[in-house]
Amino acid sequence: MNQSNMNRTGIYKVVSVIIIGIFAFLFAFPLYWIITGSFKTPAAINAPAPQWWPSEFVMDNYQKLFSRQVAPLWEFHIPFTEAVFAGPEVPAALRWLLNTVFMGVMSMILTCVTAAMAGYALAKKRFLGRTIVFSLIVCAMALPKQVILIPLLREMSSLELYNTIWAVIFPIVGWPFGVFLMKQFAEGIPGEMMEAAKIDGAGEWKTFYTIALPLIKPGIGALAIFTFINSWNDYFMQLIMLSSTNNLTISLGIAKLQAENATDFGLIMAGASLAAIPIIIIFLIFQKYFTKGITMGAVKG
Repeated sequence: MNQSNMNRTGIYKVVSVIIIGIFAFLFAFPLYWIITGSFKTPAAINAPAPQWWPSEFVMDNYQKLFSRQVAPLWEFHIPFTEAVFAGPEVPAALRWLLNTVFMGVMSMILTCVTAAMAGYALAKKRFLGRTIVFSLIVCAMALPKQVILIPLLREMSSLELYNTIWAVIFPIVGWPFGVFLMKQFAEGIPGEMMEAAKIDGAGEWKTFYTIALPLIKPGIGALAIFTFINSWNDYFMQLIMLSSTNNLTISLGIAKLQAENATDFGLIMAGASLAAIPIIIIFLIFQKYFTKGITMGAVKG
């Protein structure tokens, strides 16, 4: 490589870093503004000239968030009875955050498990109607959630799950996009490895667990982040399925507090900052698999 090519490559790298840095700043700035705004006074938030950094750090917004209402930390309903075992009273915002984390984590786990098994079966197993099933899944990806809202609502009511966190979790578990994504990853599993596992006496479950699962792990990591964020941000489904104060998610709880008072941007920013913490943690945990999964998907075309 001559000197001119080396200089050109160096310029491209510098320009690329600058462009990436600009986009990173633009995407991170709203989060920065929300977090810093949650520590500002109402006068600073509503000031005509924006304060890029709080001149005075206050905790009033978080105090209001955790002092408006109380709720039991947890509730356990005994099936087919009216008995309820409730935990100690805590700020309602803490209960809402716990509800949302439970909803996101359970949706993520159940969706990844079912999508991985379904995608593996559609990619590597030959059975009658396989093409039709996959075609229906692809068609379901284009179906708006509002179209199936009434059947879902009636189904959750008939199962006595309405106004529970499970009414928001179960409709997400059969996510067509998750099955489609995992099928694309499972297509890359070498058939020779599966044949070798069968020759060694491995059954279907052992083949899936020891051969297929490690190879599609990057796809599962990407799907985990997609599912968690999709569940966390599914405000519409949460609004329809949840009504009682104890079962609200953090977004619904903040909206309810906001409806009871005049516009309080400090309270909203405090709630948004609290709600952003679990998403950031999940992304940091799965970012290695997420990046690898996206890269592999791009290579596959």
